[in-house]
Amino acid sequence: MATPLLAQPEEPAPPMSARDLITLPRLGAPTVKDDGTLAVYAVTTISGGDYSRNSQLYLRRLDREGAEAVPVDLEGSSVAFGGDGALYYLANGDAGTSQVWRVPVNASGLAGKPSQVTALGRGVDGFKLSPDASRIAIWAAVPRACTDFACDDSAKAYAPGPGTGRLYQGDGGFIRHWDSWETPGTVSRVFVMPVRNGKASGSPIAVDGPAGAGGPNGDTPTAPFGGGEDIAWSPDGTALYFVAREAGAQEPYSVNLDIWRADARQGGVPTNLTAANEALDALPTPSPDGQYLAYVAMARPGYEADRQVVMLRDLTSGVTTALTKDFDRSFSSLAWTPDSRWIVATAQDVLDTPAFRIDPRTGTVERLDLMAGNEAHIGNVMPLHGERLLFTRDSIGAPAELYMAEGWEQAKPLTMLATERMGELAPVTVERFSFAGANGDTVWGQITKLADRPGKMPVVLYVHGGPQGSFNDGWSTRWNPRVVASQGYAVVSVDFHGSTGYGQAFTDSIRRDWGGKPLEDLKLGLAAALRQDSQIDGSRACAMGASYGGYMMNWIAGQWPDRFDCLVQHDGLFDMRSFYYTTEELWFPKWDFGGSYADQKALYEKWNPVNYVENWQTPMLVVTGEKDFRVPYTQGIASFTALQEREIPSQLLVFPDENHWVLDLANSMQWHQTVFAWLDRWLMPDEAAANE
Repeated sequence: MATPLLAQPEEPAPPMSARDLITLPRLGAPTVKDDGTLAVYAVTTISGGDYSRNSQLYLRRLDREGAEAVPVDLEGSSVAFGGDGALYYLANGDAGTSQVWRVPVNASGLAGKPSQVTALGRGVDGFKLSPDASRIAIWAAVPRACTDFACDDSAKAYAPGPGTGRLYQGDGGFIRHWDSWETPGTVSRVFVMPVRNGKASGSPIAVDGPAGAGGPNGDTPTAPFGGGEDIAWSPDGTALYFVAREAGAQEPYSVNLDIWRADARQGGVPTNLTAANEALDALPTPSPDGQYLAYVAMARPGYEADRQVVMLRDLTSGVTTALTKDFDRSFSSLAWTPDSRWIVATAQDVLDTPAFRIDPRTGTVERLDLMAGNEAHIGNVMPLHGERLLFTRDSIGAPAELYMAEGWEQAKPLTMLATERMGELAPVTVERFSFAGANGDTVWGQITKLADRPGKMPVVLYVHGGPQGSFNDGWSTRWNPRVVASQGYAVVSVDFHGSTGYGQAFTDSIRRDWGGKPLEDLKLGLAAALRQDSQIDGSRACAMGASYGGYMMNWIAGQWPDRFDCLVQHDGLFDMRSFYYTTEELWFPKWDFGGSYADQKALYEKWNPVNYVENWQTPMLVVTGEKDFRVPYTQGIASFTALQEREIPSQLLVFPDENHWVLDLANSMQWHQTVFAWLDRWLMPDEAAANE
């Protein structure tokens, strides 16, 4: 008689590793054909060996359910459909500079050979086509004194003499921004060219007009993060709307972006449509019928985190209406439905970033329910014909996938790029909780931990940057709660006073109070998480954060020195005086502290971590990037020096090629390995010793 086979126990799913995080496929923003029948998107895969990137384009039918994505054999970037049905993209031209190309496509893939659209002496940084593809807007860094796109470097303002020095004038504004030194007299500028038979022709027309004639003299797209959303064509292709910041002495102190209108046929001096508002105006979005221009506007000059209200300008009468003035959320994207009936916009709301439907006739705002369960983070929303919405959605649990919603109902996934791999990894749970924070206000947080991990777990307190930001329910390739939780930790994040998504008053409440209510919220939030989940071991705890979160690590070291076993401080502010005089965007500290350091010295010093170094005792890992001009790397060196002088266990990780973020994939792997080893050393010493 045969012996029955015993069932073999299933192998537990492996926890997510840093390598998993770095090498998961990454979905790019889709572009859609005007009739809504085809979409093209890029999928970036990363080699696990040398961390090289490979981007593959896919074409997918949207008018046939269950259609398979078709690989497109095309190497290029910034892919966009033209009104002629062809794909346009950036690739190297004959002279080795970046130029615009086009290729015909159909539902099966490429339908012809690529051809070069622009052939300019200067490389093209980006482009946007008019709706009928009869004109193209291109942009690149060009001296402002020039009216010619091909202007040579002789117009740049270099210092006299044979050396390599750059000479900056006292009234010139930024000398460096984010991670780049400025080239005096040169900004990103937009030019327009006609397109005939797939070829750009004639001399490019500068949409900002001649220097000194009344047009803007700053960057378009805006620096350092602006892109195609700063530029929009009128439906008939006769006008170009663009966003520009005024350069000059006040630029480091100003968030005053304006929306300009240029004649795309004749050029000349553009018209400033938002000159009356001295705060931010952005995201110009014309209605398809050409009747309205929607955009977002802030109300308070000098404040980069003010509420973005959806504005509607009647392009015939010039009358402008604040559509969402009574809705206390800040909108970050805008899109019209093809019939011009609705505006679909996204905004943070508590821990989600859902889509909203806005009625342009009344300003009524309706939150859309597009996902079963939490909306998490919805982005790249594109309304299509037939009340369809194409969008991406990501969460703490999984990276972005592409979805389609029909009839404003809940959506179905169109891609499963990373889902299969995520399903092979140990699952995590994400639990939201709220508690009474500072002033008795309701504050929200999240707990992320392995779902099937028995026993107690050490806790890692995540502190977000900004400080006007949020660790909301979204995927990140840098500060990812799931990958940290997968190492056996319970990750607790708290949206302290100053966070976004809870109304403007809550966001404003951190002003002049950097070390006050936020620290109280973190203390109360950690205690609330421990009450919420008995599996969390509060006796083993570390905290970590970047930017303002890094500031908070330095602040905690002096104000809450006996709570944590270790700290991870990334690009954190250490000395508010030296920070003020070395950072680039001075509007930020001036707003948050109510003035310059000279004006508000007592307040800067009240919340200055350097003044409490005598209390420091917690082991700290310090991380900084040498190309960080927002929080210069000397802030990290200074905090590391303080740790060394006090003989506190410490490490310093310096990236010579990184800015305020860690973007290089090999560097990201090193960052994670270093951070995980530091956490293990203090929270799981036995395991850390076994791995040595």
